[in-house]
Amino acid sequence: MRISSRGRGEEGRERITLVPENVDDLWHLSHVLESGDSVSGDTTRRIQRNEENLRDTGGEREHLFLTIEVDDVEFARFANRLRVGGEIVSCSREDQLGHHHTLNVEEHDEITVEKHFKPDQLDRIEEAKEAAENPDVAIATVEEGEAHIHTVAQYGTEERFSYTAPTGKGEYARPRSELFAELGQALGRMDVDAVILAGPGFTKQDARDYIKENHADVAEKMTVVDTAGVGDRGVHEVLKRGAVDEVQTQTRISREADLIDDLTEGISTGEKVAYGIDQVTEAAEFGAVETLLVVDERLREERQGEGDWDVDVNEVIQNVERQGGEVTVFSGEFDPGRQLSNLGGIAALLRYRLQ
Repeated sequence: MRISSRGRGEEGRERITLVPENVDDLWHLSHVLESGDSVSGDTTRRIQRNEENLRDTGGEREHLFLTIEVDDVEFARFANRLRVGGEIVSCSREDQLGHHHTLNVEEHDEITVEKHFKPDQLDRIEEAKEAAENPDVAIATVEEGEAHIHTVAQYGTEERFSYTAPTGKGEYARPRSELFAELGQALGRMDVDAVILAGPGFTKQDARDYIKENHADVAEKMTVVDTAGVGDRGVHEVLKRGAVDEVQTQTRISREADLIDDLTEGISTGEKVAYGIDQVTEAAEFGAVETLLVVDERLREERQGEGDWDVDVNEVIQNVERQGGEVTVFSGEFDPGRQLSNLGGIAALLRYRLQ
């Protein structure tokens, strides 16, 4: 994320002009924008011309610079865009005021956001700004007869390649070299800065040797890690071991994996954790929260008035921060965020155990 400018808007609101530089940045913005915000940007809009002296063109698209008051926000992950819809409140054509419009924000589009930013939203923008310097990483996991490739993003991991072919003996067995060739070719097609090759036993070593011989450019950026599993399980192990942190100075999801492990261990032993809005609110009031964990989608719902919590989540966050606690907003796209959702969408690691 690139920040072009910062200033003050109307009614004490802060104005920040931003340029999302990748899909991660669009995802971050989807959790910063909310109803009532003002968003300005360049767009095109179909205009019906029915003036007396002009022929009706049937609605030609016209380039406009406009500002909308946000009603809804949608992160279209597979379309690589952010859709921001709302009422036009300022426009180079006055006849368009009051109409609904959707800004389709894509990578490298500049937009200006004016709102009362909450601390965690400013933290998210800064995190996106710093993450722009991180290298792109692929995690390849392989065992006999099976190989997978996941990419690491700020919103989670995504499987990009999966190949299954029985090896060894038998009627349907395939040569191991075929599995390694498919894996090597898939990695060779990916535009990443680093590759972590993981899996159980010696299969990954043989895969590395094959890739080194046949795809030297891939082998140059490869690190090998031992894991007990492959696929999603293997990726979780890689993140938990901190292997990604060795090639990325800051990795959001590896921290989330560690925190959810601390939480589940605390739940199993009954030690210094709280989960669910009632327990967490009580812990925050006592100043017992060391780290607050909350799922981004649930946080958005509550702030938009669409949730069912009986307390103001912003007050809970402010309580935690006033007492020196940290706040971590989990991605609902990644497994730790899903686990946290199953625990009510909010939890806390505590300084001491509440009676």
